[in-house]
Amino acid sequence: MAAFYDFSVTSLQGEVVPLSTYAGKVVLVVNTASKCGFTPQYQGLQSLYDTYSEQGLVILGFPCNQFGQQEPGNSDAISEFCEINYGVNFPMFEKVNVKGADSHPLFAYLTDALPGLLGKNIKWNFTKFLIGRDGQPMKRYAPLTKPEALEADIQAALK
Repeated sequence: MAAFYDFSVTSLQGEVVPLSTYAGKVVLVVNTASKCGFTPQYQGLQSLYDTYSEQGLVILGFPCNQFGQQEPGNSDAISEFCEINYGVNFPMFEKVNVKGADSHPLFAYLTDALPGLLGKNIKWNFTKFLIGRDGQPMKRYAPLTKPEALEADIQAALK
């Protein structure tokens, strides 16, 4: 079975990034969207990143258009939206599918490792997965869970 660090993803700038780049870090993987009711969570995610990145937290954002067509833009539009509206400077990646037969292998892996209320499915945008420094998926959070509610788990994972 593949491990978290075995995957590679493509940044919004088109660069292939092996997830092994983040070995030894605590990683929060989030499927995002620009036109979602949960979009303001970008602010909380950026706040977590600002607070904990120097201690080893990295947040990886994966735009997804599978839920209500809430991420219609191309990579340039997504990047501009995130930067202008929320000051996002954590790594953002190309739009991916996070559920179904065409789901990105990373999300197939994460939902297999950490099933949610809908089993191995993702219910909506802003589902979050916390990965430990050892690359092991630790915890999954529902879209309704605000980033600030993850702070205690992030602090524990960083120790």
